[in-house]
Amino acid sequence: MDAETEQKIEKTVRGILEKSDMDEMTEFKIRKRASEVLDLDLSKPPYKALVKRVVQSFLEEQNQKEQQQQEVEEDENPKIGDAQDQEYDDNGDLVICRLSSKRKVTLQEFRGKSLVSIREFYSKDGKELPTTKGISLTEEQWAVFKKNVPAIENAISKMESRI
Repeated sequence: MDAETEQKIEKTVRGILEKSDMDEMTEFKIRKRASEVLDLDLSKPPYKALVKRVVQSFLEEQNQKEQQQQEVEEDENPKIGDAQDQEYDDNGDLVICRLSSKRKVTLQEFRGKSLVSIREFYSKDGKELPTTKGISLTEEQWAVFKKNVPAIENAISKMESRI
Protein backbone atom coordinates (compact mmCIF):
# COMPACT_ATOMS: atom_id res chain seq x y z
CA MET A 1 0.00 0.00 0.00
CA ASP A 2 1.35 3.41 -0.90
CA ALA A 3 2.07 6.14 1.66
CA GLU A 4 -0.74 8.39 0.39
CA THR A 5 -3.39 5.67 0.85
CA GLU A 6 -2.00 4.87 4.29
CA GLN A 7 -2.25 8.54 5.33
CA LYS A 8 -5.83 8.80 4.02
CA ILE A 9 -6.86 5.69 5.94
CA GLU A 10 -5.19 6.90 9.14
CA LYS A 11 -6.76 10.37 8.87
CA THR A 12 -10.22 8.90 8.19
CA VAL A 13 -10.01 6.35 11.02
CA ARG A 14 -8.80 8.99 13.51
CA GLY A 15 -11.63 11.31 12.42
CA ILE A 16 -14.17 8.54 13.03
CA LEU A 17 -12.63 7.72 16.42
CA GLU A 18 -12.68 11.34 17.58
CA LYS A 19 -16.41 11.63 16.84
CA SER A 20 -17.41 8.20 18.21
CA ASP A 21 -18.83 7.02 21.51
CA MET A 22 -16.01 4.72 22.62
CA ASP A 23 -18.39 2.68 24.79
CA GLU A 24 -20.31 1.64 21.68
CA MET A 25 -17.65 1.60 18.96
CA THR A 26 -15.75 -1.52 17.87
CA GLU A 27 -12.80 -1.93 15.54
CA PHE A 28 -15.08 -3.68 13.05
CA LYS A 29 -17.55 -0.76 13.05
CA ILE A 30 -14.71 1.72 12.59
CA ARG A 31 -13.26 -0.29 9.71
CA LYS A 32 -16.69 -0.61 8.09
CA ARG A 33 -17.42 3.13 8.39
CA ALA A 34 -13.96 4.04 7.06
CA SER A 35 -14.47 1.62 4.14
CA GLU A 36 -17.69 3.44 3.26
CA VAL A 37 -16.08 6.89 3.53
CA LEU A 38 -13.02 5.92 1.47
CA ASP A 39 -14.87 3.56 -0.91
CA LEU A 40 -12.14 1.01 -0.20
CA ASP A 41 -12.37 -2.56 1.15
CA LEU A 42 -10.50 -2.31 4.46
CA SER A 43 -11.22 -5.94 5.41
CA LYS A 44 -8.13 -7.11 3.47
CA PRO A 45 -5.24 -8.08 5.81
CA PRO A 46 -2.85 -5.14 5.21
CA TYR A 47 -5.65 -2.58 5.59
CA LYS A 48 -7.12 -4.41 8.56
CA ALA A 49 -3.73 -4.39 10.31
CA LEU A 50 -3.31 -0.67 9.60
CA VAL A 51 -6.75 0.16 11.02
CA LYS A 52 -5.96 -1.91 14.12
CA ARG A 53 -2.66 -0.05 14.65
CA VAL A 54 -4.37 3.33 14.26
CA VAL A 55 -7.13 2.34 16.72
CA GLN A 56 -4.62 1.06 19.27
CA SER A 57 -2.48 4.18 18.91
CA PHE A 58 -5.54 6.41 19.35
CA LEU A 59 -6.67 4.50 22.45
CA GLU A 60 -3.20 4.67 23.99
CA GLU A 61 -3.09 8.42 23.37
CA GLN A 62 -6.52 8.85 24.96
CA ASN A 63 -5.41 6.78 27.95
CA GLN A 64 -2.30 8.93 28.39
CA LYS A 65 -4.37 12.12 28.16
CA GLU A 66 -6.79 10.80 30.80
CA GLN A 67 -3.92 9.81 33.10
CA GLN A 68 -2.29 13.21 32.69
CA GLN A 69 -5.62 14.92 33.41
CA GLN A 70 -6.11 12.77 36.52
CA GLU A 71 -2.61 13.63 37.72
CA VAL A 72 -3.30 17.33 37.22
CA GLU A 73 -6.60 17.03 39.09
CA GLU A 74 -4.95 15.08 41.91
CA ASP A 75 -2.22 17.71 42.17
CA GLU A 76 -4.82 20.48 42.27
CA ASN A 77 -7.15 18.60 44.63
CA PRO A 78 -5.11 16.25 46.84
CA LYS A 79 -7.09 13.53 48.61
CA ILE A 80 -7.16 13.67 52.38
CA GLY A 81 -8.56 10.18 52.76
CA ASP A 82 -11.64 11.23 54.72
CA ALA A 83 -14.98 9.61 54.02
CA GLN A 84 -16.10 13.10 52.94
CA ASP A 85 -13.72 12.92 49.95
CA GLN A 86 -15.10 9.59 48.73
CA GLU A 87 -17.80 9.39 46.09
CA TYR A 88 -20.98 7.44 46.76
CA ASP A 89 -23.61 6.55 44.17
CA ASP A 90 -27.37 7.02 44.48
CA ASN A 91 -27.67 3.64 46.25
CA GLY A 92 -25.12 4.66 48.89
CA ASP A 93 -22.42 2.37 47.49
CA LEU A 94 -18.80 3.55 47.49
CA VAL A 95 -17.60 4.34 43.95
CA ILE A 96 -14.06 3.01 43.60
CA CYS A 97 -13.59 4.23 40.02
CA ARG A 98 -15.42 5.09 36.83
CA LEU A 99 -14.43 2.94 33.86
CA SER A 100 -16.46 5.08 31.44
CA SER A 101 -19.46 7.38 31.52
CA LYS A 102 -21.76 4.36 31.88
CA ARG A 103 -19.59 1.86 33.78
CA LYS A 104 -18.14 1.97 37.27
CA VAL A 105 -16.65 -0.16 40.01
CA THR A 106 -18.39 0.07 43.37
CA LEU A 107 -18.03 -1.51 46.78
CA GLN A 108 -21.35 -2.48 48.30
CA GLU A 109 -22.81 -4.44 51.18
CA PHE A 110 -25.36 -7.15 50.37
CA ARG A 111 -26.76 -9.55 52.99
CA GLY A 112 -23.83 -8.84 55.28
CA LYS A 113 -21.16 -9.44 52.62
CA SER A 114 -18.92 -6.91 50.91
CA LEU A 115 -19.10 -7.09 47.11
CA VAL A 116 -16.97 -5.54 44.40
CA SER A 117 -19.41 -4.67 41.65
CA ILE A 118 -18.38 -3.88 38.06
CA ARG A 119 -21.53 -2.71 36.36
CA GLU A 120 -23.21 -0.54 33.72
CA PHE A 121 -25.49 2.24 34.91
CA TYR A 122 -28.27 4.25 33.31
CA SER A 123 -29.84 7.58 34.20
CA LYS A 124 -33.47 7.92 35.23
CA ASP A 125 -35.03 10.98 36.84
CA GLY A 126 -31.55 12.43 37.44
CA LYS A 127 -30.30 9.33 39.25
CA GLU A 128 -27.72 6.78 38.14
CA LEU A 129 -29.19 3.31 38.51
CA PRO A 130 -27.48 -0.08 38.01
CA THR A 131 -28.40 -2.35 35.10
CA THR A 132 -28.26 -6.14 35.08
CA LYS A 133 -25.16 -5.89 32.87
CA GLY A 134 -22.27 -6.50 35.20
CA ILE A 135 -20.87 -8.72 37.88
CA SER A 136 -20.60 -8.62 41.66
CA LEU A 137 -17.73 -10.50 43.27
CA THR A 138 -17.41 -11.57 46.91
CA GLU A 139 -14.14 -10.83 48.70
CA GLU A 140 -12.97 -14.39 47.99
CA GLN A 141 -13.86 -14.17 44.29
CA TRP A 142 -12.18 -10.77 44.04
CA ALA A 143 -8.99 -12.21 45.59
CA VAL A 144 -8.94 -15.05 43.03
CA PHE A 145 -9.57 -12.62 40.17
CA LYS A 146 -6.89 -10.19 41.38
CA LYS A 147 -4.38 -13.03 41.74
CA ASN A 148 -5.02 -14.06 38.12
CA VAL A 149 -4.81 -10.60 36.50
CA PRO A 150 -1.20 -11.20 35.33
CA ALA A 151 -2.29 -14.44 33.62
CA ILE A 152 -5.17 -12.61 31.94
CA GLU A 153 -2.85 -9.83 30.74
CA ASN A 154 -0.39 -12.43 29.43
CA ALA A 155 -3.17 -14.24 27.51
CA ILE A 156 -4.34 -10.95 26.00
CA SER A 157 -0.80 -10.12 24.90
CA LYS A 158 -0.48 -13.53 23.24
CA MET A 159 -3.82 -13.08 21.45
CA GLU A 160 -2.82 -9.61 20.22
CA SER A 161 0.52 -10.84 18.94
CA ARG A 162 -1.24 -13.50 16.81
CA ILE A 163 -3.34 -10.89 15.02
